[in-house]
Amino acid sequence: MKYVRLFREFVRACLVEEFEYRANFAANLLSTVFWLAMAVLTVQLYFYRSGQVGGWGYYEVMVLLGIFNAVHGFIEFFLQPNMSRLVSHIRKGTLDFVLTKPVDSQFYISFRHLVFWRLADVLLGLGLVVYSLWKLDAMPTVSQAFMFLIVFLASLVVIYSLWMGMMILSFWAVKVDNLSFLFSSVFETARFPVTVYKGVLKFVLTYLFPVAFITTYPAAALIGKLTLYQAGVSLAAAAIFFALVRWFWKFALRRYASASS
Repeated sequence: MKYVRLFREFVRACLVEEFEYRANFAANLLSTVFWLAMAVLTVQLYFYRSGQVGGWGYYEVMVLLGIFNAVHGFIEFFLQPNMSRLVSHIRKGTLDFVLTKPVDSQFYISFRHLVFWRLADVLLGLGLVVYSLWKLDAMPTVSQAFMFLIVFLASLVVIYSLWMGMMILSFWAVKVDNLSFLFSSVFETARFPVTVYKGVLKFVLTYLFPVAFITTYPAAALIGKLTLYQAGVSLAAAAIFFALVRWFWKFALRRYASASS
């Protein structure tokens, strides 16, 4: 309950800050609509001469694209604003102030700053998912919706763990900002089902940078293509990635030497 109340205080403080810049919401909404429209046009080009891409039909890929947009919205909502500040804290030595607070430092670093107007990405992404499912005439059953919720949450845990793990490297390396650009570039591959990719690239995007768990499996759950085994693997991957990043954070803190002292 302590952390629920703390998160509620983070939400309240960030909302007060956000209301000072209300125009940001409208600007982000327009920007998201534009880029989402560009993404839809790009997918239409792929289907111009083919009925399927990687074994997925047009509206099935649209479901995946909507989930990609929603995941991207969550990244911009809490992950990007906090991870960039972690690097700054370590460089300037202000991480000391975080470590002296009577709360878990990883929780504080991960959720202190929230950018609410980026939730427009989430809403538009989920809207595209609902529209595409309606066009497919394949509204999910209760069990499929439940499985989607589980693997979608697992995908957020995986992507949080990957980015957090990369930013923790800033304890030893000064310039890790470029890693976030690399992360964003690889994340773009999640716009399409992992079955599109072949050979070594498919292996990398399934097990090393698990794009399959981030967008392909949640979309597959909604359209009835996900097996219980794949859902179990997705959950196991999320648990393993989170355990690793938790261990890595504690390992880094034990070797942290303040830049301010």
